Amino acid sequence: MGRLQISVKHERFRLNEVFTIARGSREFADVVTVKITSDACEGYGECVPYSRYGESIESVIHQIRGLDYEFGRDELQDLLPAGAARNAVDCALWDLEAKKSGKRFWDLAGLPEPVPQLTAFTISLASPDQMRASAQKHSAKPLLKIKLGTPDDMPRLEAVREGAPDADIIVDANEGWSADAYQELAPHLIRLGVTMVEQPLPAGDDDLLREIERPLPVCADESCHDTSSLPYLAGKYDMINIKLDKTGGLTEALKLKKEGLKQGYKIMVGCMVGSSLAMAPATLLAQGAEIVDLDGPLLLAEDRDNPLQFDNQNVYPPTRDLWG
Repeated sequence: MGRLQISVKHERFRLNEVFTIARGSREFADVVTVKITSDACEGYGECVPYSRYGESIESVIHQIRGLDYEFGRDELQDLLPAGAARNAVDCALWDLEAKKSGKRFWDLAGLPEPVPQLTAFTISLASPDQMRASAQKHSAKPLLKIKLGTPDDMPRLEAVREGAPDADIIVDANEGWSADAYQELAPHLIRLGVTMVEQPLPAGDDDLLREIERPLPVCADESCHDTSSLPYLAGKYDMINIKLDKTGGLTEALKLKKEGLKQGYKIMVGCMVGSSLAMAPATLLAQGAEIVDLDGPLLLAEDRDNPLQFDNQNVYPPTRDLWG
């Protein structure tokens, strides 16, 4: 790749409304943007540091600024651990390579050109009345993802089903349930037409999933980061949620998808709350996935120039002007 010029900065995007999960609320998407310049070409990448994994805006910027200035994607895998910092740099290198070569990112990966994919739309954790209203507003969308993970989840779930009687529903507990709570809720999830539950138990306590009945598919999120996570998931999960900020970029994410499928897991492709730049590389990863959850830009009041395009159900691959 040759010598690189790397710049990194913190950027903030306003959300359409407060976004809440079991761990807290936010009004902005705080991201780290990386620009890598080489031979008059510029490549861009974005990441979303996540405190759940010990990351902050400051720590991620510090990691990136500590890099040498002569490496490629393969070398990067050993220079930084899996996580947000490596993701932004890795994706910027993909974009840079695409621009220098004149090829699109799927050609660089040796994969077919991506096509639009149906994406979930997330209903933020709120009061039952607020979640019902949000579900009604988005009831025409075919797939809704519901944020739960509290002791009072049943009224919320019932309210969402009332608001969107025809939508498919998946549930994300964000590690918020105990094994007993999940077993108690599971029959009601099935009754209300929920088709998958994401990370019902804390990552450190998920061995219990081997001991209890799993009447609907269970997806690993916080328990699955990169390919090194896979040996610990056997017998506990039916699906893995691949996020670029966990894998440390598209390079490792493609490896995780391939190995996960080989080991019999169904694939979900998810995201943090970020801009279209963060979602763009994941549109390649999303091809053929069982569930796609790349709705981050739909939650924003402002986005990048040349943003990803969405219709009522699909997310479209990025144009050259955005990424790749």
